[in-house]
Amino acid sequence: MVESPNAGPLAGLRVFDLTRVLAGPTCTQMLADLGAEVIKIEKPGSGDDTRGFAPPYMPETGESAYFTGVNRNKYSVTLDIAKPQGQAIARRLIAKCDILVENFKVGTLARYGLGYEALSKDHPGLIYCSITGFGQTGPYAPRPGYDSLIQAMGGVMSLTGEPEGEPQKVGVPVADLFAGLYGCIGILAALAHRQKTGEGQYIDIGMLDTHVAWLANQGMNYLATGQNPPRLGNQHPNIVPYQVFATEDGHIMLSIGNDPTFARFCHAFGLDHLLADPRFATNAARVENRALVTETLAPVLAAHPTSWWIEKLEELKIGCGPINRLSEVFADPHVQARGMVVEMESDDPPGARVKVLANPVRLSKTPPSYRIAPPRLGAHTELILSRFLGLDAGEITALRAEGVI
Repeated sequence: MVESPNAGPLAGLRVFDLTRVLAGPTCTQMLADLGAEVIKIEKPGSGDDTRGFAPPYMPETGESAYFTGVNRNKYSVTLDIAKPQGQAIARRLIAKCDILVENFKVGTLARYGLGYEALSKDHPGLIYCSITGFGQTGPYAPRPGYDSLIQAMGGVMSLTGEPEGEPQKVGVPVADLFAGLYGCIGILAALAHRQKTGEGQYIDIGMLDTHVAWLANQGMNYLATGQNPPRLGNQHPNIVPYQVFATEDGHIMLSIGNDPTFARFCHAFGLDHLLADPRFATNAARVENRALVTETLAPVLAAHPTSWWIEKLEELKIGCGPINRLSEVFADPHVQARGMVVEMESDDPPGARVKVLANPVRLSKTPPSYRIAPPRLGAHTELILSRFLGLDAGEITALRAEGVI
C-alpha cells in the first residue's frame, strides 16, 4: 500500500464511509483529500457498483475509470452489514470515527441498527450525513434517486437544449456531484459546531433539494415572473450576446457581460452604428431583441477563424474561448500549469501509476494531498480490523470464511 502521512485541515478526523456510486463518494473523497482518514465499507465480492461501470478501465490498474475518479485516499474494507456480525463490527468501527456518510435508501441502515438515532445515543459527537435522492421526509422520500431522474424532476432538463429540440440532461452527472459537495459543506459546518459545543448532528441531503438550490438565476427568473424560462440552446437567459457563434473554421464562445464591453467590441470591429440603435444600446434591449442581435453578429464572427477571434478578443479583454474537446482540455497549457491531472502510485500491481483529476481547492497552508491510490476491493480489510479492533489473523480468517468480510 502506497501511503504518506495524513496532512491537511481535516487530519486526525476519521470517516466511516457507507457510500457508493457518485454523490456519496464525491463527498467522502473531498474529506479524504483534505486529510480525513476515510474507511470505505464495501460489500464482499462485488463492492461499490461503480467497479463494474466499465469499460473504460484504467490502463495500469485495470480498475474502472468511474470508480477511480472518486475513491482515492480511502481504505477499502469489505464488510457485510446485512449480517449481525457485520453490524457489530460496523458499530465498533463507528465508535472510533467522527463522521459517518451514507447514501442508502431511507430507513435501510436503521433496520441494521446503524441509523442516526441508535448510534447517536452512544456517540453524541457523531456527525452523520445521509445523501439520498429526495431526503428523509416528504412524499418522495422512499423513492430511489438517480442523476438523470433528478435532472428531469429538478428542472434543469427543461432549460437545457435547443429551443426546438428535446430537453437535454447535462453531459456530466451534476445532480450527483452537487449533492456530494453540499453534503461536504454540511459536514464542515457540523464540525465547526462540534468544535464549539462537543455536539454531533444529523445532516439530511436530498439530491432534488440541492438540484433546486442550484437553479440559481433561472430559478430566480421564474420566481420573479411566474413564467417558465424557455430553452435557449447556448444562449444566456439574462445577457446578450453571451453565446456560441460559428467562426470561419469552427465555433467560439463569446461572453460579453456588460454594456461597456459591448461598446468596446463594436468600436474594435466596425460596428459603431449598432450603438446608436436603441435595440442594441443596452443589455436589456439586447435581451429583448436577442434574435436580431444574433442574426446581426453571426456573419461578423463567421468572417474569421477561431484563432483570429481568440487573439483579437483577448487583446481587448473580452471574454471568449474555443469549444474544447477533452483532448484539448487536457492539453491546454493553463490546465496543465494548474496541475489539474495528478499521477498517483498504486501497489496493485506494484509500481502501477494511475492518473486522476486533481482536487481544485487550493489552500495556501494545508493543500489537498494524494496519499492512497483508488484501492482494489477489500485491500485494507485486514489492516483496519487489526489496527482499530485488535482482531488477529485467526479471527479475520474466520470472518472471511463466514462471508462477513
